[in-house]
Amino acid sequence: MSGEDCESLDKGDSDGQKPDKMFTLKKWNAVAMWSWDVECDTCAICRVQVMDACLRCQGESKKDSYGKQDCVVVWGECNHSFHFCCMSLWVKQNNRCPLCQQEWSIQRMGK
Repeated sequence: MSGEDCESLDKGDSDGQKPDKMFTLKKWNAVAMWSWDVECDTCAICRVQVMDACLRCQGESKKDSYGKQDCVVVWGECNHSFHFCCMSLWVKQNNRCPLCQQEWSIQRMGK
């Protein structure tokens, strides 16, 4: 192709015609996931993810007012997290964190 041919192609493209759209976006669905902001997302006592109900709550089919299983997560001062049900039983036998062996002290609780 000579330089003149390239110039004629450039002029042809710039005559105000827009190229046809390849596709049109008609609908868009966003998907999101969440998780606890924890070092380890598995309860070290029952080995179930802290986002899910503990084995005890699953077995007893405890439900909250929305029909979801009611199992609260508890964080210690050491920033390790466990199901409250699991930790309350653990503390009766041993008042130390199962992971780091620091004396257990509750920092916060939440769902």
